[in-house]
Amino acid sequence: MASFYWNIKSGKKGSGRKHSNYITRTGYHADREDLIAQGHGNLPHWANGASAVFWGMGDKYERSNGAVYREVVVALPNELSTEQYVELARSYAREIAGSKPHEFAVHRPIAAIGGCPQPHAHIMISDRLPDGVERSAEQYFRRYNSVHPELGGCKKDSGGKTRSELAAEVSAKRIAWAETQNAFLERHGHVARVDPRSRAVRGLPPATERHLGPARTRALDAKGKAALTAGRAASD
Repeated sequence: MASFYWNIKSGKKGSGRKHSNYITRTGYHADREDLIAQGHGNLPHWANGASAVFWGMGDKYERSNGAVYREVVVALPNELSTEQYVELARSYAREIAGSKPHEFAVHRPIAAIGGCPQPHAHIMISDRLPDGVERSAEQYFRRYNSVHPELGGCKKDSGGKTRSELAAEVSAKRIAWAETQNAFLERHGHVARVDPRSRAVRGLPPATERHLGPARTRALDAKGKAALTAGRAASD
């Protein structure tokens, strides 16, 4: 069965450009060789089609302690071909971002234990909602003016929402991603399906394997890795 993973986190002022470099494997991350695809959409005119410029201006002009981006990370099904899961990631990035500026990247690292590909997508999304008003980069990230929108910045999508409302949105997005992924798997003739529910809700025992981390993984010899791989296979 295809595995399900969907997670969201926020990136504060000063972290946008650095994280964009990380997911697109540029700058200090250029030596990594797991980047499969990347793209962006809905950038304002002043970004000149460069996502790095957009995130850099967010780092500069967003208010102190404000979120420059939200990042959604999803696992992509190994059952699909590379072209198919890149198509899935690209279409999902457009779907979840809507009209908001966004950038995505697909990575395909190989697991240190077992040697299996682990394709996944990073989707960085600005919380700013374009409204048709032409703004400079500085004004774009100012506080929204509800009376005179042309005098303030773009409204934030999360503005005015309660914790319970935001939590309900996250839950709905997890379910929607599972439905999108399952529909894509079915369309391409695969019987595998994902389930967004926890193991406890599904009546399954908790996963007992301890996360080793990079250092412990590197320390394992061939025999240790083989034993761990066999244990995983037996528990599936």
